[in-house]
Amino acid sequence: MLHSLFPFLRQTPRAYTDFSALEVDMHSHLLPGIDDGAPDLPTSLELIGSLMALGYRHLYTTPHVMTELYPNTRSTILRKRDEVQEALLELGMDVAFDAAAEYYIDETFVQLMNTEPLLTLPGNRVLVEQSMMQPFPDLMQVLFDLQMKGYLPVLAHPERYPYYRTADALAVFADRNIELQVNLLSLNGYYGAAPRKMAKILVDNNLVSFLGTDLHHARHDDKLKSLLPDALLEKGISQAKNAVLLAP
Repeated sequence: MLHSLFPFLRQTPRAYTDFSALEVDMHSHLLPGIDDGAPDLPTSLELIGSLMALGYRHLYTTPHVMTELYPNTRSTILRKRDEVQEALLELGMDVAFDAAAEYYIDETFVQLMNTEPLLTLPGNRVLVEQSMMQPFPDLMQVLFDLQMKGYLPVLAHPERYPYYRTADALAVFADRNIELQVNLLSLNGYYGAAPRKMAKILVDNNLVSFLGTDLHHARHDDKLKSLLPDALLEKGISQAKNAVLLAP
């Protein structure tokens, strides 16, 4: 009513020119040659440069840890991280760069979390994903066990799982202190209409904890640029708390 009487009170969407408002990206695949992301060091550096051009100044890359496809370990990930950090320093690329992991929840992960320290984001956060076909049978128990070990679970791209299609289905996670990370490219339909619809539902219901690029290759970079005029982006950025991941 007030907006109809006083048109000047209407808020127009902010026209973002980059993603600097998020400050930190916490989901990407930038380590060379260890998963389906950057195949080599020059590509890693190119993709990092692209994220810097998009306004990011702090990056946590998260290679897959997946038994069958990408059996990465703590040591392989940290060794590659060190390689990239050294190259960034030599090139004078002014970006904070570190690595955690994106853990695929299966029986091997259950064993892993009980036998060695996991690679974490700040706040002892652990980024996890599950099958696109069906949820892991004991998912909630696994996430609870993670919490009991002092970790804070972050579920990667919940909008992309076809078996979650309502706000209530995902509010269950938030109610149990499990954070939800939405892919930025879901906001403009890169993964299809259904994930975009679910991303909008998550944003509209204030269920987004983090926004991540999930950057794998240059095609993702191009699509991220096309997202900047998207009206849904402003609302997502306003609730995402990426900045809590900034190093002290």
